[in-house]
Amino acid sequence: MKNYVQWVIKGLAMGTADIVPGVSGGTLAFILGIYERLLKALTSFNVAAIRLLFRGQIKALWQHIDGAFLLCLFGGILFAIFSLANLIVYLLEFHPVPLWAFFNGLIIASLPLLVRNIQWNVLRGILFVLGAVFAMLITTLTPMQTNPSAWLFFIAGFIAICAMILPGISGSFLLLIMGMYAPMTTAVSGLQFGVLILFALGCVTGLMIFARVLTFALKRAHDAMLALLSGIVLGALFRIWPWQIENQLVSPTAYSENFGSSQLGYAVLAFIIGALVIRGLLQLEKLFKNGTEPTQ
Repeated sequence: MKNYVQWVIKGLAMGTADIVPGVSGGTLAFILGIYERLLKALTSFNVAAIRLLFRGQIKALWQHIDGAFLLCLFGGILFAIFSLANLIVYLLEFHPVPLWAFFNGLIIASLPLLVRNIQWNVLRGILFVLGAVFAMLITTLTPMQTNPSAWLFFIAGFIAICAMILPGISGSFLLLIMGMYAPMTTAVSGLQFGVLILFALGCVTGLMIFARVLTFALKRAHDAMLALLSGIVLGALFRIWPWQIENQLVSPTAYSENFGSSQLGYAVLAFIIGALVIRGLLQLEKLFKNGTEPTQ
């Protein structure tokens, strides 16, 4: 039961992050120590799983795909998305500074933990820098405006889920760039099941393909990939600088001149809360450490 609770909590954290354009649920999975397990579980949907299904070996299939872990994790993600979508949209519109500051605190507090176990050398240092530059370039793209056709929701799901499981790259931000963020939040809030099913099919397809690519890369060059992913997480901070005017990064003073207040005090408080939240989640990870190993 303790394992189930911690997996649901981590799913809630990932789902909350996935709603915010600029923050990746994959980052939270990476920080909370479940990233590689998640990839392993996703790639277990293979020929062996199909054989177990047709043989009626449901219990063996459930263990093969790490079903309890995935059910709890995605249950938490979906609950967070459907329950918090309206709140996050409200905060983004009316209180963006403390919201961005909260996620800054969360990510910055976790960075030392992400890089401490990497065996560093020149190549991995270069990959770290390249990852950071790549993430910064992605975050400078200009959002598009579009009136989407139905098939675009499938494509949006495919692209967004790939970003969501890649630490540092926000699936929500890519939806924003594609002009699909507003249609998707409307679909979630309005329970437009046709649109949601198309988006979900795109997500499933993207998960099955991209998870295998990442798993292959981690197996072949584990520390190099961790260095690259850590760089991406660092570079993504460029996108979530708390003080922004029409997607342009400004100083607190310039922000105050336009909006009457820099909200610096709220930003500092939110930053500290974000750092404390990630520390709390990591303590939870230590408390339930035995539960992070897949069930055999």
